[in-house]
Amino acid sequence: MHSLNLTTRLARNFAQKAKPTLLNARFASSLPKPIREITHPDDKVSQETLNTVERFNKYTMTTYGRPNVIISRGKGCYLYDTNDRAYLDFTAGIAVCALGHSDPEVAKVLYDQASQLVHTSNLYYNDKAGELAEKIVTTTQQNGGQWASRIFLANSGTEANEGALKFARKWGKHVTGSDSTTKTGLVSFVNGFHGRSMGALSATYNPKYQIPFAPLIPGFSSIPYNDIDQALKTINDDTCGVIVEPFQGEGGVHAAKTEFLEALRKRCDETGALLIFDEIQCGLGRTGKLWGHEHHSDICKPDVLTMAKPLANGVPIGAVLTTEKVSEMIKPGDHGTTFGGNPLAAGVALNVFGRLSAPSFLESVTEKGKALKDDLKNLQEAYPDVIKEVRGEGLLLGIELVKDPAPIVKMARERGLLVVTAGNNTVRVVPPLVLTKEEAREGIARLAGAIEEFKNTL
Repeated sequence: MHSLNLTTRLARNFAQKAKPTLLNARFASSLPKPIREITHPDDKVSQETLNTVERFNKYTMTTYGRPNVIISRGKGCYLYDTNDRAYLDFTAGIAVCALGHSDPEVAKVLYDQASQLVHTSNLYYNDKAGELAEKIVTTTQQNGGQWASRIFLANSGTEANEGALKFARKWGKHVTGSDSTTKTGLVSFVNGFHGRSMGALSATYNPKYQIPFAPLIPGFSSIPYNDIDQALKTINDDTCGVIVEPFQGEGGVHAAKTEFLEALRKRCDETGALLIFDEIQCGLGRTGKLWGHEHHSDICKPDVLTMAKPLANGVPIGAVLTTEKVSEMIKPGDHGTTFGGNPLAAGVALNVFGRLSAPSFLESVTEKGKALKDDLKNLQEAYPDVIKEVRGEGLLLGIELVKDPAPIVKMARERGLLVVTAGNNTVRVVPPLVLTKEEAREGIARLAGAIEEFKNTL
């Protein structure tokens, strides 16, 4: 109850206090007053927190660089640490918690399903997995995606991409009728991110991620994003699959051009390759459409689409959605999973997907995204020597800065705002899709304060 009251007080206090101020005369009517005060200093945490962090670090691998902050609970668009400090969350668990934290419906589904059945394995059917598959396929079809036919349920985004890449490799053998075919090539794109397991990592062209684990799986080629000429040269008769994000998230929030996706579709048809859309971050309402590729022409349709992040609002799940021609060639034993499609995750996803795919919900994301992007563009004009570009769609937004934005993550956090970086000197803004107008304005004010501090470092 305390966290609920605190959330309400924060929103009300901000609405009363955050009145427009003169950053310069042109933006006085549009930008809230920057919150310059450091209210959540990283070095002012309890000794108990420091002791706990030290104890945790003793037993966990150092795969993450984290501040001395322990998140203990969340509600809506706010997270709270063990020192009872509230943070406005513009990360949503990296575009996962689309319905916010501690969503009552999600909590109820979790409780009810856990009280009934959690896991069976895929040796048997379970009702939730089947209902979820039907819901995703039919809803996609109703949105104009007649290509969608069948689904494979997994546990994460990287698992979904691994499945898609495996399907592409088998497709090469299928269409050539030979197990020794040379049609095994896979094409991905620079600044793309598809996961950290070996197949997905091989498709993720970033030396920082790849070099420590080389040699990677052979047969992958990475070429510039939105470069039609290079794509036409690289995709050939030995290509079995092309994997692309309609909107790159980790790579810096870049959108594919319609003519680029159209060219990929045409070239894949010409060479008999599968076109895979990785919509793990941009799909499921994040851009204001059910699927990110719906922002483009009807030509831009995939053979395979992968999804994960917000599908169960934080409960681990992923999925591979395919055309009929792809699903027909997959036989029993070709692929599998122990936990994928378990009743608990599938039951939650059934609830979440139904809400994320509602037309009124998608319209609200578009409206919120436009308002937030307008505010960010005004922020860019107010701080042109700091912000180079604002880009993105819906609530998948990127703020490209003039230099490495890593320090601004700390500066924002110490003002009670959580953001995350991306490639190309970009700060990613991916709040819960239930973000309110007041919360968006609060975020702008806190971010403006951080930008002012960042400006002093230039």
